[in-house]
Amino acid sequence: MNDYVPSTPLEPILQDPDPGMHLTKEICHNYRIILHVDMDSFYASVEVREHPDLKGKPVVIGADPREGSGRGVVCTCSYEARKYGVRSAMPISHAYQLCPNAVFLPPRFPVYTRASERVMAVLRRYSEKFEQVSIDEAYLDLSYLKNFADAELVARDIKKEILATEQLSCSIGIGPGKVVAKIASDMQKPGGLVVITPGLIKEILYPLPVTRIPGVGRKTGDALVQRGISTVGDLAEADIQQLMGVLGRWAVPLQKMAKGIDDSEVRGHSDSKSISREMTFETDIDSPSVILETLEGMARELGKDLAERNLYARTVTVKIRFSDFATFSRSRSLPCPTRDVRAILSAARDLALPLISQNRVRLAGLRLSSLSQLDRNQTTIGEFCG
Repeated sequence: MNDYVPSTPLEPILQDPDPGMHLTKEICHNYRIILHVDMDSFYASVEVREHPDLKGKPVVIGADPREGSGRGVVCTCSYEARKYGVRSAMPISHAYQLCPNAVFLPPRFPVYTRASERVMAVLRRYSEKFEQVSIDEAYLDLSYLKNFADAELVARDIKKEILATEQLSCSIGIGPGKVVAKIASDMQKPGGLVVITPGLIKEILYPLPVTRIPGVGRKTGDALVQRGISTVGDLAEADIQQLMGVLGRWAVPLQKMAKGIDDSEVRGHSDSKSISREMTFETDIDSPSVILETLEGMARELGKDLAERNLYARTVTVKIRFSDFATFSRSRSLPCPTRDVRAILSAARDLALPLISQNRVRLAGLRLSSLSQLDRNQTTIGEFCG
């Protein structure tokens, strides 16, 4: 069976497709078709949208640099700032030294969250199987289309709609599984659209550095390189016993990822008895202040959600995932149901601080559960408490 080749392989999709192009519709009964959307420099792009005078300028979101003496780190930055070497999780003082003329802005998580919600609402319309994995990333299962050519056309429509409605750009990757789709979305940022079909996995993925596989960070990558495993192909074809000596229990799943084998499902969106927010940081964070600021933004947004739905929450759960993918959740039940952001944030801080003091954090999340509505006959929140 001939493999479908993307109409513009490994090139950013920045304009409407050529109406005269011909796409081979490969029927894919044995493969899933997964699409990964990753918003481009999301926080900075939202700020540029809100302040058009920032367009084309290096923008850094993070702590106050205080002319090079500030503490804290960079949350994210625009692509213009990255040209100067500025990167996420970099000390803000170093970022100032690299690019003193950059526009430094404090993060406004509620603004970013509202923009994210509108983007995600667009994405949900394209598939019943939708999974938001962070404030600016999501997966769609497009297997119902049966071929990668139509999936590419859907991706183009998604890019157009997000740009038209939100004035924001995104990069999209399409593959037979979540891992391949995520790698693809990162290959031509910003504004890219990369399709990797099963028959192209070896051609496209195998030459890439092994660190392009999600979960393989610098430390693990260095350990693999020391053993002659520097590319995705090297990892895919390595002796499993050798890999276990380096990776331990991660050897088997990581080698499967390298081969493009990924059976993890896109979890369909459904109503639940809890509300939550999660954020996967672009670079692992070792600054407790940044993590606590992130949780504060989540607490404010969740408090707003509770108010809009006339709901109160009694249980607060913090989720922290470290750089080695070890994940911990800590919960606390409050004395009575509330939607007071201060009470929610206080509990979240207490739960998070013991976890984040000495570890690099990949993901932070906040969930509110044990939801209830205020009875019309109850006049004060204190009447909930026994």
